[in-house]
Amino acid sequence: MVSAIIAAGGKGRRMGAGINKVYLPLRGKEILAHTLEVFQNCDVIDEIIVVTGPEDIMRCRAIIEKYDIIKAVSVKEGGAERSDSVYIGLLAASGDIAVIHDGARCLITDEEISAVVSDAEKYGAAALGVPVKDTLKTINESRTIVGTVDREKIMHIQTPQVFRRAEITELHRRIKAEGAEVTDDCSVFERYNRKVHVTPGNYENVKITTPIDIAMAERIIELRNKTKSR
Repeated sequence: MVSAIIAAGGKGRRMGAGINKVYLPLRGKEILAHTLEVFQNCDVIDEIIVVTGPEDIMRCRAIIEKYDIIKAVSVKEGGAERSDSVYIGLLAASGDIAVIHDGARCLITDEEISAVVSDAEKYGAAALGVPVKDTLKTINESRTIVGTVDREKIMHIQTPQVFRRAEITELHRRIKAEGAEVTDDCSVFERYNRKVHVTPGNYENVKITTPIDIAMAERIIELRNKTKSR
């Protein structure tokens, strides 16, 4: 059984909208609704757990009901940090495999979810990633360039990030007990010297964070719709 944990908390400060960005409209429906529909329609996903802010519980449930997201078995109140929210979602899930995804990555596709789940089942853990396009530099304290990073060894990691649920849950518990901070779930694995396979992703799988990201997402959806209609 495969459980999707959708991290849909946050305050959306960089968006400047005054509400959690996943509840902003995108081409007629909430950003979170777009995300949930992809997971609802993905055959490899058996259940969905959404973790959101306490002030957004009812709003989230309304979206689930409105768009008939029948795989959504639970809506949980998130914690202070993203890792706290993911841990809450993991504890509420029942699947052997945990698919952890950002609610703000609404352009994820069925094919990408299926591919990363397949790789996680094969390698033990997997995350979507794309090559870095830009030249990366290291700088010193005075913001002077001191070196160039080998771009061939750098990947931009996205979500979903997929693990055996029992293993990632236990490692999150250990992280919390140690009071350590992590920025994503791959970092949890890295801390304990576990390996995560990188599944080729897509540059369209952007995390909507700022107003320009909404404009980009609208254009991507428009282009996808045109492709489907041909």
